[in-house]
Formats: sequence, C-alpha cells, structure tokens
Amino acid sequence: MKTIIEPFRIKSVEPIRMTTREERKLLIRAAHYNPFLLHSDDVMIDFLTDSGTSAMSAAQWAGIMRGDESYAGSPSFGRFEAAVRELMPFQHIIPTHQGRAAEKILFSIVGGKGKIIPNNAHFDTTRANVEYSGATALDLVIAEGRNPSSLHPFKGNMDVQKLRTLLEAEHQSIPLVMLTLTNNSGGGQPVSMENIRAVKALCQEFGKPLFFDSCRFAENAYFIKLREPAYQHHSVKSIVREMFSYADGMTMSAKKDALVNIGGWLALNDADWAQQARNLLIITEGFPTYGGLAGRDLEAIAVGLSEIVEEDYLQYRIRSTHYLGEALLKLGVPIVQPVGGHAVYIDAKAFLPHIPALLYPAQALVVAMYKIGGIRACEIGSVMFGRQPDGSEKAAAMELVRLAIPRRVYTQSHIDYVIECFETIVAEKDQLRGMKIVEEPPTLRHFTAKFAWVD
Repeated sequence: MKTIIEPFRIKSVEPIRMTTREERKLLIRAAHYNPFLLHSDDVMIDFLTDSGTSAMSAAQWAGIMRGDESYAGSPSFGRFEAAVRELMPFQHIIPTHQGRAAEKILFSIVGGKGKIIPNNAHFDTTRANVEYSGATALDLVIAEGRNPSSLHPFKGNMDVQKLRTLLEAEHQSIPLVMLTLTNNSGGGQPVSMENIRAVKALCQEFGKPLFFDSCRFAENAYFIKLREPAYQHHSVKSIVREMFSYADGMTMSAKKDALVNIGGWLALNDADWAQQARNLLIITEGFPTYGGLAGRDLEAIAVGLSEIVEEDYLQYRIRSTHYLGEALLKLGVPIVQPVGGHAVYIDAKAFLPHIPALLYPAQALVVAMYKIGGIRACEIGSVMFGRQPDGSEKAAAMELVRLAIPRRVYTQSHIDYVIECFETIVAEKDQLRGMKIVEEPPTLRHFTAKFAWVD
C-alpha cells in the first residue's frame, strides 16, 4: 500500500494552541529571532529536535510504574543493563542523565590539549565537549557527505584514506576514533557496515579503539538493511549486534533511539577507562547504578530498546520522513539527498542564494517557517558551527535547516500541513534577508544567541 499508516493507536493526546501569523511575528521578535527561546506552547509543529521529544508506549509507561528508586543495586538498573547488552555487548555500561554527559565524561578522560578526535562528523555537543577538554575535533566524512545533492547511499561514511593519513601523521595524539551513527550534522546520513568494518580494521592496525556516537543506531541499521545488498534479508536486531561487535565503546543519548524523554549512557570495554568514568560519574551525575536518572527512567529505556528495533516501526519512521522530503522536492525546495532517517534537511544556501553564508540564510529560513506556519526548526550551519575555537568566524561547509521529526508524535495530516506551509514559504522566499548576531555566549551559541535583521 502507498498510504503510510502509523503502526500504533493513540491513547493520550496533547492539545496544540493554534496561533495566527500576526501573533507569531510578535512572538518570534520577543524571542530575539531564536526559536530556542520560544515558549513551546507557542509552537504548532515542533521540529526543533527529535531528542527527548518521543511519545512513549503503554509498555514504557507500565515500566515507569515498576521503577525501583533504590539508591544502589536497583533491579531497574539490572533490567536496563540487560537491555543494553542484548544489543550492544560491552563490558561496562554506565548510565548518565543524557548523551552529552556521557561525552563530557569520556572526553575528560581521553581528551586534553594536543589530542585529536577524528569522527565522520561531530555534532554540536560532541564537538563542544572535545574542544572544551582542549582537544581538536576533526571531521573526516567522505566528499559526497558535504554535497547536499549527491545521491550516495551512505553519505555518513568516514573517508578511510584520510583517516589513514591522519593516523600515520598523528598516531600519538589520537586516543580513539569515533563514528556518528547516523551522521546528524551531515543530514542524518547513514554509515555502511562495509565502512564500519574498514574503519575498525584501520583502528586495529594502529592500535586505536573505535567508539560510536550511537544516538540513532536503529535508523542506521535499517538503512543498512535497505541499501546494503548483503543485509537485505537480515533482521535489524542482528544488524545492530554486528555493528556494535566492531566497537570498543559508545556514547548514547537515549532521548533518540531509545524512545524516552531523558537518559543516556557511556559503554566501553576498557576497565581502566571505566573506573575513571565511574569516578567522574559519582562526582557529577550520581551512583553508577543510576547515573543521574530515576529508576523509572531506566525501566523506560529498557522497554524502548526492544521497541526501537521493531521493523514495522522503523519502516513507518523512515517512510514518513521520506514522504516529507519528497513533497518538498516537488515544491522546488532543495534538500539533502537521499533523505535521512530522523529529519529532512533543507539546503538553505541553495534555497536562499541571495543571502551570504555569514548572514545566516538558514537562520532566516527558520524564522520564516515559524512566522508562516508556527513550525519550529533548527539551524545547522554557520550559526551552529561558524565560531572557531580561536574566536574567529568561518562559514560552515553547509547551510542547513533541520526538520527533526519527533518519534510517534505527529500524524500524516501534520506533515501535510507542513508541506502546505512551504508552498507559502517558496512564494515569499525572495523577500527574506540576512541576519546578524547581537548577543552570544562563548560556546554552543545557537542555543541562546540573539539575532536581528540586517538592513
């Protein structure tokens, strides 16, 4: 069948406050033209992030009621640990309150001045935590991954030759190699199993551990099943297990592919690093069997990990995202192709060629989306990545707007509304002008920066 139906029934609903265009003009101005500063009650369709915005299942809510809140030795931790190991066979599993806490702990151990952390592409908090430690975050995605119109099926792949060259030149400075699955900052693009194996072989050759930023591991596995011929008859669960068999550790935001609203973990095999991580965890997060989470959160994660690898769900998830992407293409809106798993990424540089990169075309489009349709989205361009560690500013490789779709939250009619709004955006796009930052923090400025229009 062509019609996409959600593989679930809706048991509880949350009202949306309907606003007018005139209201939204005032609201976004009051938020200094930064959608992060809007009140969520003033947003009709929230595509700001897919992190922590999922709808939980009846089974997850039942798990929450079972949650044991003992400070130490909770059976909820045991069920969480078992659920993680069912998919990811690591020796040490350390819960954290969310993914960036896992990153902070990891890079506090392995980072530092003079260190280099190669990745296919670091996302914002990963890069910030690497650089905060004094290390250098280096992106080595394949060339196709920097070309929005390229149809390469695995644009998240790491450039293995560039990694070899780096390891040969900087062997002593590299404590580990990372792969982000899927590549969020590059359009939600997957990494192939072939590339994972090649990176692992290179890591073994140079004696370096391989870590995954695993936020969207299930979506990555499903793309492997769809696009890598050798895996078309494999279950997603078996693909996930093979993926992680090549890893020596991982960071995880459970707020994505564990279908929960809070939580994460750091997992690894190195006993010394694990002991250091637990010491930092106790100082900053909590006891090693809860790590900044309540027992009920651990229970919800345990259930979510079983639900995320269900293929009916993943088919719906990927097809509904592609439905939006294909409709935007028909309207003449340039997007990153092929469409990724968790989001559609609009190529704002191509859509608004009259706005220079350092006048933030993607931010201008984000503001227009809110004004016209009450849609909140996220800039991934020179606002997010333009400020350099030395304080200078450099245009990002791509100027993207991410429409990150929360899991199990919106129906097809919501998506159809978004498509209709873009008909108006396309008609009015030539009226948009550049923006400037009038106030910003020293790091992760996109969260709290204030903007104004350029005259």
